[in-house]
Amino acid sequence: MYTEIDKLAATTLRMLAIDAVQQANSGHPGLPLGAADMALVLFTRFLKYDPTQPTWPDRDRFVLSAGHGSALLYALLHLAGYPLSMGEVKNFRQWGSLTPGHPEYDPEIGIETTTGPLGQGFANAVGMALAERILAARFNRPGFTIVDHHTFVIASDGDLMEGISHEAASLAGHLGLNRLIVLYDDNKISIDGSTDLTYSDYVPGRFSAYGWQLFQVNGHNMQEIEEAIEAARKETDRPSLIVCRTRIGLGSPGQDTAKVHGSPLGDDGVRKTKEHFGWDPDKKFYVPDEISDYFEEYQQSGIKKHQAWQEVLNSYRSAFPGLGSEWDRYCEGKLNPAWLENLPEFSADKPLATRVASGQVLNAIAKDLKLLIGGSADLTPSNNTRPPDAGEIRRGDYSGSYIHYGVREHGMGAIMNGLALHGLRPYGGTFLIFSDYMRPTIRLAAMMGIPVVYVFTHDSVGLGEDGPTHQPVEQLTSLRAIPNLLVLRPADGNETASAWAEALKRSDGPTALILTRQGVPQFSPTNNGLGKGAYVLREAPGDELKAVMIATGSEVSIAVAAFEQLADQGIKTRVVSMPSWELFDAQSESYQKSVLPVGVPRLAIEAGVSLAWGRYVEVDNGKVIGIDRFGASAPYKAIFENYGLTADNVVEQLKQLIR
Repeated sequence: MYTEIDKLAATTLRMLAIDAVQQANSGHPGLPLGAADMALVLFTRFLKYDPTQPTWPDRDRFVLSAGHGSALLYALLHLAGYPLSMGEVKNFRQWGSLTPGHPEYDPEIGIETTTGPLGQGFANAVGMALAERILAARFNRPGFTIVDHHTFVIASDGDLMEGISHEAASLAGHLGLNRLIVLYDDNKISIDGSTDLTYSDYVPGRFSAYGWQLFQVNGHNMQEIEEAIEAARKETDRPSLIVCRTRIGLGSPGQDTAKVHGSPLGDDGVRKTKEHFGWDPDKKFYVPDEISDYFEEYQQSGIKKHQAWQEVLNSYRSAFPGLGSEWDRYCEGKLNPAWLENLPEFSADKPLATRVASGQVLNAIAKDLKLLIGGSADLTPSNNTRPPDAGEIRRGDYSGSYIHYGVREHGMGAIMNGLALHGLRPYGGTFLIFSDYMRPTIRLAAMMGIPVVYVFTHDSVGLGEDGPTHQPVEQLTSLRAIPNLLVLRPADGNETASAWAEALKRSDGPTALILTRQGVPQFSPTNNGLGKGAYVLREAPGDELKAVMIATGSEVSIAVAAFEQLADQGIKTRVVSMPSWELFDAQSESYQKSVLPVGVPRLAIEAGVSLAWGRYVEVDNGKVIGIDRFGASAPYKAIFENYGLTADNVVEQLKQLIR
């Protein structure tokens, strides 16, 4: 039963949150005031955590998907004993603080994912819950349960309005992710006003149709909340949604209004709110001694659970040394190095699409990468993303390594983020054009620095007859604009193998592999320069270098064909394959100048917009052959010819450049 001290603990959370928002003169006090009761029940009665070891692998995950209410999360983490000081709570939304306006990924202080754009945290949590099931299937053995935790979410109306929540919730229900429990803060207010303006969904019916278990409770009745969570934890075949009817801004002058959603209460509002809860209005950032003792009890309980788990793990390592070693690799974020020895080599026998080469690479290395989890947004045969031995992950059977995401690119991206945040190594495929659907999730993966791999095939107008709706033109440049995203557009099979090597060796950010539909000649060496971003692929003999041709992907073969024509005419040129701008920019200035000599005219060739190529092609001493319009429906060779992506046109343009 809940007593006065439980109510005092919830009030303390509320007061810390509104003090932080008021001191910053910025933030969202409404959710912390309304959701404190459900958060307290979750953290004190259910959440399994050890604040002295925040990254304990078998901890429960908690995601505040409604990240605008971050002041509540920071108050919780501080009181729960995580290494988040009161000074950081006071420094809410300030330069260099650990307490930004929306939570940013920092597991060392208990923040499991970055939640800003609504719906992202919800969908990340689906990935986390799926990861728990996958890991349990991989590692648990009779008598040795080392993976046994839940993923909890507090979500808002806005989270459930966003389309990504529909995609992720649908897949979660389909896969029967029973370890996922979402508390929906149903306060019926959004920024514009009452949700009645835009939102008349019957949420329980919607989630029931997805295959979820449903509960409806008073979000301010702790006993009802506890009973619902307890019932949800007992569910064996479905995720659970607990609809918690709450009052936004509870106890404040702006209660039940949109104003309290995203604006500080003001000094008078803070005073009146504190008086409503029987709190001394002159006390700021105050934690009663009995509340510190109250949370200490739950901290110690979590520490003891961790110690008991560690004893089981020690026995597990003795009983299953091979699995124990694999578990340790998982916890350390390391891959079995054996996969590098199996990278295939590609000969010049016949043209081969780089998407096909990518599939052959996966086929060769997947058996040594037990924690590599693949998938595709209903394009598996086109993306070549499923190795032949990769079992399908299905409802009730999570022992496989391949996920059929369905036509859900946005949801796929966020679920992959959740898998990566949980320590798995996910990759997922779709057409490059549909990276637009995934862009918010790609951006967050880059922001968090997590090793997700995107397999983007059908990379240009070279896909041919599907026409301009499916032909990416601006997507490659837009992906390059995302900080910390490594974009790799290999020219052939050997560069594709090298691209996979770079992607899987990377641990501090996501990688996008940009792959062709059409066949391309094989001409790069096995030991190529992809790891440096750009390298000299061809250079004619002679003394005076007349020009440098820079190309990426399938256009490298066009540059090579032009190079041969020019060589026959006695014109010395160089072909530079530039699969990655990011890797090239990271090289020393001396290396960059050795590849792109200063003062030598440059011609860039890429089947995409020319907008950003000026950084490598001098305006007065260079040209770009690109596509600054949409594509066309025709066989790809006809499109390339009509758009000037031919060796003959390259030769002509280069001759004009060097006259």
